[in-house]
Amino acid sequence: MMIEMESTAPPVGVPARYVTWTPAILGALVATALSSILVAFGATVGLGISSTAPTWRDASAALWLLSGLYLIIQAALSFGVGGYIAGRTSVGLAASDPAEVEHRDGLHGLAAWAIAVVLGVALAALLGSATLSRPNVNAVSSRTSAAEPLLSYELDRLFRPARRATANVDLSQDRAEAGRMLLTSSSHSGMSSEDRVYLTQLVSATTGLAATEAERRVDTVVASSQAAIAKSRRSSVILAFSVASALLLGAVIAWAAAGIGGRHRDGAPLPSWMRSHEHGVEYRRGMS
Repeated sequence: MMIEMESTAPPVGVPARYVTWTPAILGALVATALSSILVAFGATVGLGISSTAPTWRDASAALWLLSGLYLIIQAALSFGVGGYIAGRTSVGLAASDPAEVEHRDGLHGLAAWAIAVVLGVALAALLGSATLSRPNVNAVSSRTSAAEPLLSYELDRLFRPARRATANVDLSQDRAEAGRMLLTSSSHSGMSSEDRVYLTQLVSATTGLAATEAERRVDTVVASSQAAIAKSRRSSVILAFSVASALLLGAVIAWAAAGIGGRHRDGAPLPSWMRSHEHGVEYRRGMS
């Protein structure tokens, strides 16, 4: 009895690998580079949702929304270019179903998108670790609380002395303790009355203010801290939503752009703005 074995060899003209990584990596590198340039440009012109400087306190909701919209647009442009390059440079499937070709080109664009996202996260992690590894940053962070970057201005107001301060007075421990208490002011229950009384006594003893003046200052700073924390939360929500939307939209655009690049690779007519360069080359050749 003879047993027929089905051949597993790929058809003639069809590459052995369904996805080739060279076009995907090339598209991912282009997308990452273009995204880095656009993000740097947006930060330069002031389209930044978050910043190391406290300028976000004066930012309006319109600026936050505009910054988030710019983040989405730059991601769409970057992933679109990277996906197009991945589809255009991939090897086509000879004598295959057009839907299968479109699907394979889209996978190349999606692979370029995934690699670009991983590269972006790795670059952000490297930059963050490099910033935290600086000696002066480590020295400062060991003496401050988590509230210091967010509520540094409120803490300055809280411990502003009634008269000129004595030289070489270390308030880092008092500021750290007060910062932790101010962070609780944005909770559902708010700052407890015990913490408020203790903070008033701390401010009065540190600054030399009378008890009534110290109490008014604490009330003012607590209200200001609540507003600052609320603004920071809103900006964080907008930033997270913008990043998630940009990444999801980037995956769709990378898939579609890779399909367009694959059709142009297989002989589909190019748009007029892409054919102008070829016409110029042919014209120069004819003149020579």
